[in-house]
Amino acid sequence: MENINIYKYSRLSQSEILNLCKRAESNLSDYFEIVDEIIKNVEENKENALVEYSKQLDKVKSGLREFKVSEEEFSRAHDLIDESMKEALIFCSANVKKFHEAQMPKKEWMIEMHPGVLAGEKNLPIESVALYVPRGKGSFPSVAMMTSIPAVIAGVKTPVIFTPPEEDGSVDCATLVAAEIAGVNNVFKIGGAQAVAAAAFGTENVPKCLKIVGPGSPWVAAAKSRLSHVIDTGTPAGPSEAIVFADQSANGKLVALDLLIEAEHGSDSSVFLISNSNNVIQEAKDFIPQCFQNMMQERVKYATDVLCGRRGGIIQVDNTDQALDFINLYAPEHLQIHSKNSDQYLDNIKNAGEIMLGEFSPMSIANFSLGPNNVIPTNAWAKTKSPLSVHDFIKSTSIGKIDNKGFAKLSPYAKKFAEHEGFDAHANALSQMRLDALKK
Repeated sequence: MENINIYKYSRLSQSEILNLCKRAESNLSDYFEIVDEIIKNVEENKENALVEYSKQLDKVKSGLREFKVSEEEFSRAHDLIDESMKEALIFCSANVKKFHEAQMPKKEWMIEMHPGVLAGEKNLPIESVALYVPRGKGSFPSVAMMTSIPAVIAGVKTPVIFTPPEEDGSVDCATLVAAEIAGVNNVFKIGGAQAVAAAAFGTENVPKCLKIVGPGSPWVAAAKSRLSHVIDTGTPAGPSEAIVFADQSANGKLVALDLLIEAEHGSDSSVFLISNSNNVIQEAKDFIPQCFQNMMQERVKYATDVLCGRRGGIIQVDNTDQALDFINLYAPEHLQIHSKNSDQYLDNIKNAGEIMLGEFSPMSIANFSLGPNNVIPTNAWAKTKSPLSVHDFIKSTSIGKIDNKGFAKLSPYAKKFAEHEGFDAHANALSQMRLDALKK
């Protein structure tokens, strides 16, 4: 693959390095004008607007009138799905459930701060959450599985899946089976920016949701950005991205196999191989055409667009320190480490949504069957955000309980703060006035 981008890290300027960190959703300005029209139309015209967009954007020939998936459609999905795929969904869903159940916090806890002073939290599920399952470049039952299971485990009363319909108005059968295995039966055939708007405002039949989670196209990302004051837009999850880091001990053929995992998602993905070994780089490059022979042409095109385009390629570093510096700056959604001793790098990775270690840990397994969530922050948000988890479906409320002894201990310190910050009512509530009122 001769046209793949190759960057010599030590020769790049700081601005060139920063330019390599740009993703497809780094600049959404080209999408806002159309997205603003969609949002306004859905807010004002509700399902009439959704019918229009089912024809115009989702290419459903006759347009949709019923957006909610019916019981008959769920039943038909079980008849249509390949049995081996159904078996895979059952097995992988069990792993995802086991992992996310282990994340669950206590429903309520309190500790004694001082004698007579208790402080703690209670954790409650968010009432309604929209789960976005994309479809544009394929069907993604794994996303239905990964968003639905933690929502149900967390106790969300109204989890609602939004997914674009096929041109015949149907929904991928595996996506429906995944939803049903998880325990979600509210599935709506709505995608793109119009789905975000429908979740934010609600319609005649679509429930208004308090939050939306799940990956999506730049159109979805733009709509989330515009509606973040109306609906909690959760962890940013845009087009796929990955870094494959390989040191001199790596197997270049395995590196090539793993490099293409996220590159095949779409032309808007971002994927880099970083290595300090010319031999590994050359071996990986030489093996990529053989990998392409076992891929559909559409996926080959996507991977080629990424590795030969503006958001992908090979970064040749002088040493592993340079590689680690770039990884932490880039903060990838997925990080694959190829090394005979991959654990040695773990302590130095500060920013990554997911880290897969070693030759037998490809991102494919993480995406589908390992157990941790595959909805992971993109666009460098791994610097401050975490993969989707039960915590995204739960809110905490602080609790405090103080008796007279505890009040006597804490109130002088609180009163000092109140007086310093100029809050008279705060201070009065902690003063002799309170003690006098208690006597009465």
